[in-house]
Amino acid sequence: MSLYDNEISALDGTPLDLHQFAGQAVLVVNVASRCGLTPQYTGLEALQERYADRGFTVLGVPSNQFAGQEPGTAEEIQTFCSTTYGVTFPLTEKIEVNGPGRHPLYEELVSTPDTDGEAGDVKWNFEKFLVAPDGTVAARFRPTIEPENETVIGAIEAVLPAS
Repeated sequence: MSLYDNEISALDGTPLDLHQFAGQAVLVVNVASRCGLTPQYTGLEALQERYADRGFTVLGVPSNQFAGQEPGTAEEIQTFCSTTYGVTFPLTEKIEVNGPGRHPLYEELVSTPDTDGEAGDVKWNFEKFLVAPDGTVAARFRPTIEPENETVIGAIEAVLPAS
């Protein structure tokens, strides 16, 4: 099964076909509106703007599993993201990234180790998984690593599809 075969909905509730991202580099990030790391939306949107025309997208995945920091409705989340941070990248429905209710997309993602060799549960909001154009997980970055960190940028540039 490919990472793209997982079923998930867009934030507005319509089906989101992950196959549309095949052949692109995708940074999958569990996001939250009321977290100390929420300003990372600025860096995520900067990556989206910088690399979108080179076969890259950020995929924001709202989750309320960490201290209830994403309590809003889909409409509230969308409004917050677009008006506060100018988010243009796609957002999915709110899901669970850990525990018995973990979404199948994250079942696959969390098996990827971070730079310290540690796989397993997502630690907090804004954990980042870089998916290569072939659908394999190329890298994992823990929440405190900023989106525009040179390590993240280097990893993205290494997997961008050939133009």
